[in-house]
Amino acid sequence: MNKIRVGAIGCGYWGPNLIRNFMEIPSSTLVAVADKREDRLQQVKTWYPAVEVTDNYEDLFEMGLDAVVIATPPATHFDIAYRCLSQGLHVLVEKPLTLSSRHSEELIRIAEMNDRTLMVGHTFEYNSAVIRLKQLIDRGELGDVYYIDMVRANLGLFQRKLNVLWDLAPHDLSIVLYLLGMMPISVSAHGGACVQRGVHDIVYMHLSFPNNVIVHVQSSWLSPRKIRRTTVVGSQKMVVYDDIEEERIKIYDKGVNPPPYTETLEEFHWSYRYGDVITPHISFSEPLRMECQHFLDSIINRTTPQTDGYNGLRVVQLLEAAEKSLQNGGAAQYTTPMISTVALAGD
Repeated sequence: MNKIRVGAIGCGYWGPNLIRNFMEIPSSTLVAVADKREDRLQQVKTWYPAVEVTDNYEDLFEMGLDAVVIATPPATHFDIAYRCLSQGLHVLVEKPLTLSSRHSEELIRIAEMNDRTLMVGHTFEYNSAVIRLKQLIDRGELGDVYYIDMVRANLGLFQRKLNVLWDLAPHDLSIVLYLLGMMPISVSAHGGACVQRGVHDIVYMHLSFPNNVIVHVQSSWLSPRKIRRTTVVGSQKMVVYDDIEEERIKIYDKGVNPPPYTETLEEFHWSYRYGDVITPHISFSEPLRMECQHFLDSIINRTTPQTDGYNGLRVVQLLEAAEKSLQNGGAAQYTTPMISTVALAGD
């Protein structure tokens, strides 16, 4: 089998990680890297002398590539991905897929028209701890999910044109859609622009799902500590997933049961359960390596990737709804007529 010939567009903050993975995976050959900055291209040549470099990504169209991976500023995703798909290339785009649902839909259209793979880099869906968390939910080990609380915070990296919602929240939104397998009914958000006027650096998002499940997402560039924590509370058990801790998943056999109906106050007692805390062993592989391999496998086997264009579109739809809520004093935005839960479950 011939190796997939890959080009990388963008070698800034995240690009080098993608370049390293496509260099190391046996089923791919990294042919070329494009970036506008000469110093970044020279660094690539230092790391990988055999790789071609160029300051114009359209030069990649003449190199006999099969696929490209795009790790450029989000505002450029649509134009670059559209050009690459139009040239018959398979495309992996870093999150968010685009900055508007209309552009995401257009990328999906051109990909389907050209029979090309379109995939978005929602890396946490390839994280073994997140996969284990979904298994716990799907098997019913937690009981009915009551709520999910998610915190993604650190100091920076501040951006001038893109707020923290579009920078950090795509991770948590992709995780929660993956865990629950359905779209929310409504989205609301409020926050503040503390450092740069008009650019939110702290956002609190509230999502209401079917079956009375609620999700709270906190995204912040203004935190003294780096936090990457998800808490899932169910009727039977609770789980904390902390991506920074060595023990990423902790299962708490704790809960509370309401008492049966009674006539007197003396007979009214809540039943609390304080059980064990279990830390399951999780064989950890680099999520980005798993994502890159999945992209290549999807091309080779002509299968739909887990984080396909529709997956990216759903996250963009939620970000748009949250952005609209931010601009309207936190007013709830109702998510119908977004992609239905039936479409989500049927991907």
